[in-house]
Amino acid sequence: MPRVLTDEQRDLVKAVADFCRRECGTKEQRDKLTEGGQEPHNQKLYEKMAGLGWLGIVIPEEYGGAGQGMTDLCLFLEETAYGLAPISGFGTTVITAAAYEKFGTAEQKRRILEGVTAGRVEAISMSEPGAGSDVGALTCSAVHVDGGYVINGQKTWCSNAHIADHILLIARTSLDGSKHDGLTQFMVPTDAVGLEIRGIETMGGKEVNDLYFTDCFVPDSAVVGSVGKAWPQLMTGLNLERMILAALMLGTARRAFDDTLVYVRQREQFGQPIGSFQALKHRIADMATELACAGLLVYDVAAAIDAEPNRVFAREASMAKLKCTELAKHVTLEGMQMLGGYGYATEYGMEALLRSTVVSTVYGGTSEIQRDIIGKTYGL
Repeated sequence: MPRVLTDEQRDLVKAVADFCRRECGTKEQRDKLTEGGQEPHNQKLYEKMAGLGWLGIVIPEEYGGAGQGMTDLCLFLEETAYGLAPISGFGTTVITAAAYEKFGTAEQKRRILEGVTAGRVEAISMSEPGAGSDVGALTCSAVHVDGGYVINGQKTWCSNAHIADHILLIARTSLDGSKHDGLTQFMVPTDAVGLEIRGIETMGGKEVNDLYFTDCFVPDSAVVGSVGKAWPQLMTGLNLERMILAALMLGTARRAFDDTLVYVRQREQFGQPIGSFQALKHRIADMATELACAGLLVYDVAAAIDAEPNRVFAREASMAKLKCTELAKHVTLEGMQMLGGYGYATEYGMEALLRSTVVSTVYGGTSEIQRDIIGKTYGL
């Protein structure tokens, strides 16, 4: 977190940390909240946070939010990740809410943004079986008819669709122009006729879904923003998506590091704590240094975004996402190695942290895509 916090930020961090210790601080509590790790999101806990005003941290005050900036959002995300709070629906909800805030109609903004502050979950769907990193290859179609659009096609890897009220769908409305032209955003209720949501089993539990659209009708009022302009609209949200993932993985990496540190201080072999052996001591030192660097990067970028909220920090946000996700994966793997057999056992929790981090270098733009973006900003 930042080297210097305001009194309000310090209070926020302390309050979130206290809440997590009280509500989900033990493995027994977390197992109960997540059905043994299978449900990454607990709606009752989520709504408790909504009641404390935290879910509306970046929602404008006119919709019941706090109207805070990127730094405060990152603080909340980092602390909830460190505290292992099962609120996986928050990330996609904030990303989606930002799109409605920028491009939605007055009614869409009211419904979505007020819903977010009240504890409702929202999802966004871009990926398809043949279109992942190449968003321009989308084929799920929305054909205009009298009074609205008829949607047909399949989407995949849609996080939190099974617990969301709506899906912000990116579909193709035209084949004219380049592959990034002709894409449009739609607000689709998850109970819409013609939409089937089917969960995908993953090592992280019930997180993602396939979506099947069969003659699914939505009215003209479901269009979010301008028809055919989804691509430039999506580009305005890159800062937010990447910083959300960076802050979450920073908190997760910190938790893995601290859990490892506790273990190597207590575990004895050959008559002394294993952390006193140079092989482990140096690994701890390297991880601590990398965590400090990652934290400085995240909050430096967050401060820059707060200073210029309408600017896209493509290079810096990609660096933060790349650094924190790769570091989180590394720290949890190192933690498992240093815990030995206990790292592999579910009792100690390191294996759960590993499962939650390995996918972070894939979703929200793979590490390879982040490196490519960073390289392009240098004219390569």
